Amino acid sequence: MDNVNKQNDKQTILVVDDTPDNLSLMSSLLHGLYRVKVAPGGPRALQIIESNPPDLILLDVMMPEMDGYEVLRRLRQNPASRDIPVIFLTAKNEVEDETLGLELGAVDYVHKPISPPIVLARVRNHLELKVARDFLKNQNDYLEQEVVRRTRETEMVQDVAIWALASLAETRDNETGNHIRRTQYYVKVLAEYLQAHPRFQAYLSPRNIEFMVKSAPLHDIGKVGVPDNILLKPGRLTEDEFEIMKSHARLGKEAIVAAERQLGLEVEFLSFAKEIASTHHEKWDGKGYPDGLKGDDIPISGRLMALADVYDALISKRVYKAAMTHAEAREFIVKNKGSHFDPDVVEAFLQVEQAFQDIAQKYADVEAEGGH
Repeated sequence: MDNVNKQNDKQTILVVDDTPDNLSLMSSLLHGLYRVKVAPGGPRALQIIESNPPDLILLDVMMPEMDGYEVLRRLRQNPASRDIPVIFLTAKNEVEDETLGLELGAVDYVHKPISPPIVLARVRNHLELKVARDFLKNQNDYLEQEVVRRTRETEMVQDVAIWALASLAETRDNETGNHIRRTQYYVKVLAEYLQAHPRFQAYLSPRNIEFMVKSAPLHDIGKVGVPDNILLKPGRLTEDEFEIMKSHARLGKEAIVAAERQLGLEVEFLSFAKEIASTHHEKWDGKGYPDGLKGDDIPISGRLMALADVYDALISKRVYKAAMTHAEAREFIVKNKGSHFDPDVVEAFLQVEQAFQDIAQKYADVEAEGGH
């Protein structure tokens, strides 16, 4: 049993030569040190390599039916065999012959008649190099997989943190239900449609869209700072109460800034969360809050969320109002094109309104009423 295990542990060398005496010579030379396979020609060698690739190949050049150069070409074309080291053993000793062999991908070129110590030394050296290359490749593959795994893990942590924070805000406003999920997908649809628009394409890169959509659920995170008697009031707010309610836009940004300050760094994807939280109540004509920003001074992320947020509020039932139909919400948005909303964002909405309706239906609140 020990002899079998030792044999299995040995590296495998395939000797390819059309001359039986050469096959016998090489087998005798390598036997005991390596597992040896032999092939009397190129076609048979390719069959062996296809079914059970060796660690190294000793390949004759001058063979009938298929010469060694052609065998090597085929090996290098096949991903499964392209990295197997090949040493030519041949009587062809012209410089151009050796040059051709090396250019085709051979790792070495040994002239016949062979010197056994030289052959053994070169075989040993190239097998050691192969082990080192395989180790580095495996390490690189592992590192690449680890980077992918950790990146996914980081993204999952981000997503969980965002949804935990967003859900915290939403649980205090118990009428909004799936609002954060619907608005997230509305923003995604608008952003992807506007990606090719001249006014938006520089900003709406795939990476920015990803971060924007990831951050969208935090648009109302500032509600955690609004007193319950105002946030949960079952009716319309007084002017004073509404002023307090409006503070949630600024509070949301400040909460995220405070979290970054605790971490001691600014987190890239949270830059969109800060924009969205603080500017989704700004209006195109400058009459919004908290800063009265106007036109292009309003970040694009805030403009997209403004339309998404208003649309969802309109089609959702509240204790102080009934849900609008999609057609009624559409009419309101079109009417406020150029005043509340960026005109081009409204045009994008009109192009993707069916997607809005599909999202509203898919993530409808359990007790939602009105035509979506």
